[in-house]
Amino acid sequence: MPTRLPSLRRPPIGFAHRGARANAPDNTLEAFVLALRLGATGLESDVWLTRDGEAVLDHDGVVRRRLRSRPIARYSRAELPAHIPTLADLYDAVGTTLEISLDLKDAAAFARVLAVARAAGPEALAQLWICHPQLDQLTQWRPVCPEVQLVHSTFVSRMPDGVESHAALMAERGIDAVALHQSEWTGGRTSLFHRFGVLCFGWDAQHRRTLDNLLDTGIDAVYSDHVDRMVDALS
Repeated sequence: MPTRLPSLRRPPIGFAHRGARANAPDNTLEAFVLALRLGATGLESDVWLTRDGEAVLDHDGVVRRRLRSRPIARYSRAELPAHIPTLADLYDAVGTTLEISLDLKDAAAFARVLAVARAAGPEALAQLWICHPQLDQLTQWRPVCPEVQLVHSTFVSRMPDGVESHAALMAERGIDAVALHQSEWTGGRTSLFHRFGVLCFGWDAQHRRTLDNLLDTGIDAVYSDHVDRMVDALS
């Protein structure tokens, strides 16, 4: 048996990707509540802004009606299909004790997300992980809200100066975690980021073997559609 490397986050967070989407329609309150019941310790979703400035949860950011697709940004909250929840709806349904990972597909949603989290409860910001693919954008957000956790969602191929230099730059800029596809994580890579105090998140962890491999590397959080498998692996 390989030795499991230590995580900085103990126990690692188990994020239900778009809720328990293997068992319920993704990004719905049904899926998020089910993930909580199945034992997820975190929830993941994507955030978009409506025309009237509401933060809503959806993956693609478009509304499909018959043969027509239009961006969520062109609708008011009241005009959206009922299955698309707001971030406020999510907090009302699951409370503020879970870790929440939000991929901000629309950077303009940052201020609204912070406002909703603050209104949800005093502990919500400390449980909030905001993800974005642009390190410079995360750097701009860092001084705006020191309480929130910032995650760089990227790929090793997008680290032109190498992994070690990227880890050092993230630490210098106060970015809390890096999220990579599960296939890019190794024990050496997690150890390198941990040396700089940067947490390591692995996404697309769908199978038990993948989950176990990630946990063996010392990963700090996993994202999975299959909450039951994820919870079993984490336990």
